[in-house]
Amino acid sequence: MRSSLSRRGFLAAGSGLATAAALPALSGCSTLASADSDPGTLLVHTQLGTTAPGSATYTAVVKAFHKENPGLRVKNLVNGDDLPQVYETSRLARKEPDVVMVNLYDKTLAWTDVGATVDVKGYLDDWGLRERVLPAALEEWTDSKGRLRAFPYFATNWPVAYNTALLERAGVDSVPTTGDQLIGAARKLRAKGVAPVTVGGNDWTGQKLLAQIIQTFLTPDEARKVYTTGDFSSKGAREGIDYFVQLRDAGVFADKAEGLTSDTMTTQYNTEAAAIQSAMSSALAKVPAGPATHTEIGGWPLAPGASHGKPTILRSYTLIGFWISPNGVKKLPSVEKFLRFMYRPDVVSRFITESGRDMALVTDTVSKEFPLVAKAQQLGDRVGQVLLPDLYVPPTATQPLITATSTAFTRGTSAAAVRSALESAYRTA
Repeated sequence: MRSSLSRRGFLAAGSGLATAAALPALSGCSTLASADSDPGTLLVHTQLGTTAPGSATYTAVVKAFHKENPGLRVKNLVNGDDLPQVYETSRLARKEPDVVMVNLYDKTLAWTDVGATVDVKGYLDDWGLRERVLPAALEEWTDSKGRLRAFPYFATNWPVAYNTALLERAGVDSVPTTGDQLIGAARKLRAKGVAPVTVGGNDWTGQKLLAQIIQTFLTPDEARKVYTTGDFSSKGAREGIDYFVQLRDAGVFADKAEGLTSDTMTTQYNTEAAAIQSAMSSALAKVPAGPATHTEIGGWPLAPGASHGKPTILRSYTLIGFWISPNGVKKLPSVEKFLRFMYRPDVVSRFITESGRDMALVTDTVSKEFPLVAKAQQLGDRVGQVLLPDLYVPPTATQPLITATSTAFTRGTSAAAVRSALESAYRTA
């Protein structure tokens, strides 16, 4: 995997921002300097503490950590989607937190390469934690130079949820597994006033579903090349775009999908205004008990001649990891205590049972209180799997691709125009 940022580029991007006085306001930020010099305080920058699933569990386990380690305090700095930018600014001021909890995506892809965080492979082995991590997670978190970017933690399944009660009410007897069946189901659902497939066509959820459908006629190696280079001219990529356009113009997606977001998507499905959604496990955990009782979990329907033998889902082991900063290296004994604690089987199990999280770690615990998450965990080889493009898309192309996604979901946009929008996202990045 390549990085579009050099060390010089990283520094240049933050010039004018990276002064201690310019650090964005966030919880506990005024104590950055004191925490940096205090060996008894570990500064952790995290997205857990917002509305992210697992936040309450994280707060509870940090409290338990304090009880077991009275001489060491974890101080959390909390941000949402802006965490990468806030962290980069603090790093440029050399006031960065010791540990960062964030996913491998967009800006963070370049962090280890430019020295914003450190290779943790040696620490994983020295601390005896390698056997706790799923091999697939280690592979995804390791870059092309063999560096392990962070300690893997959260994972996700990304299947398709089908409200069988709404399907049956519309006269659809079974979950569609082919494109023709999906188009037929969409027509019947619309006749009953129900949106077929709801999707955030204006954000990352739509981007992922579009990428999934485009991969219908691509092997993993072919898909990796497409999303690394931004060249959608291959036969398989063009056929995948054609398939997407066919589904879109047949009315498969909710009206005005190009303007919908992930929040709109989950609301439509959870209130039973829509019958189908492509939902990662954190969204499945939020489906209310009513619709959850008649939701079936499966994959995305295929077209004739597909490269996959079964309806497809996405899986990812890069949702949240523990990154160590250069400042964190100065506090390795404290970092080790914290990560050993977070990797303990009983702590890992709490995130599964209390928050419905999927984990990138070895565990036998199942999300019994989150039945749809459990169903997704148990899909096994009943579905196929396509490539999550996040690890291959250059960071500078990520946001332009979301703009291209909105164009793609706009009814009437030709397949050639969709391809042009996708390729332009790479050229203009």
